[in-house]
Amino acid sequence: MIIVMNSKATDDQVQEVEKRIQEFGFRSRPSQGEDRFVISVLGSPIPDALQEALEHLGGVQEVVRISKKYKLVSREFHPEDSIVDVRGVKIGGPEVVVMAGPCSVETEQQTLETAHAVKAAGATMLRGGAFKPRTSPYDFRGLGEEGLKILAKAREETGLPVVTEVMTTADVDLVAEYADMLQIGTRNMQNYLLLEAAGKSGKPVLLKRGMSAEIEEWLLAAEYIMAQDNEDVVLCERGIRTFEKLTRNTLDLSAIPVIKRLSHLPIVIDPSQGTGKWYLVPSMMRGAVAAGADGMLVEVHPNPDHAMSDGGQSLTFENFQEAMDSSSAIASAIGRSIPKGSGVPVSADD
Repeated sequence: MIIVMNSKATDDQVQEVEKRIQEFGFRSRPSQGEDRFVISVLGSPIPDALQEALEHLGGVQEVVRISKKYKLVSREFHPEDSIVDVRGVKIGGPEVVVMAGPCSVETEQQTLETAHAVKAAGATMLRGGAFKPRTSPYDFRGLGEEGLKILAKAREETGLPVVTEVMTTADVDLVAEYADMLQIGTRNMQNYLLLEAAGKSGKPVLLKRGMSAEIEEWLLAAEYIMAQDNEDVVLCERGIRTFEKLTRNTLDLSAIPVIKRLSHLPIVIDPSQGTGKWYLVPSMMRGAVAAGADGMLVEVHPNPDHAMSDGGQSLTFENFQEAMDSSSAIASAIGRSIPKGSGVPVSADD
């Protein structure tokens, strides 16, 4: 339920509304939009008596029950698009944000070289895995804190904010110490304790869609994060599991306009995980931009054939530059933009 305050409502009237909500045992969440100020009631079921009590308070324009299970992530609660600021990079605005880097942090040289190359191509954030969830326990599972330190050094050299995955509640504080944005991977989308811990970290959170998750389940997972007083949530469509075998997953580009209709949260696309084939990534990058995505998460490696994880879906530096150029043209055609890089990668040794 949301309470829409009229334009002349005073601070005292707002406080009275919040006080009455608390008296009924519920939490309140205020939100200032461009055209209206609303207060959301958190909890369920909400009794009719509370609605009646609120409707008679001064400054209240209307009381609206939200029919959807998710509240804070819905457009009913927050009609305007949200913009999430990650160390100065704004996700959800006119600029399409590209987060690029290696699937896994393997060595300092590999990571620094890739960070400089993706920045030169126009990426504005660095992605890289220090902790890697793998299907087989015998596959490379990341460098842990050593990998986080390498990512922090890459940020220091390039200025690119870092997004990296956190896998357990025990690691949230550690990852938050080094990263600018915490990623919740597909296997953990419904790990509710981890969602809550990430929400409490105070860091922006990138929430990937579960490989078999419905969109409503995905939005409800985002609700867990936002319920911890963390409004900086970005959704990531990374492909879902279907019967198709020619691609690793089925990248659901239709999720972009659906999310835009249902939620105010920014949405980015992971065409690397979404297809599992490097040669499909540029096409899906262009398609995502055309569909209205606010950003992309792209895997880039200096030598994909020798990558320790997911080399088959990683772009080379040259292929990434070409994909960025063609995606930029699409962005311009629909009134958005992708930053232009220098086009000249700086060696990590310079």
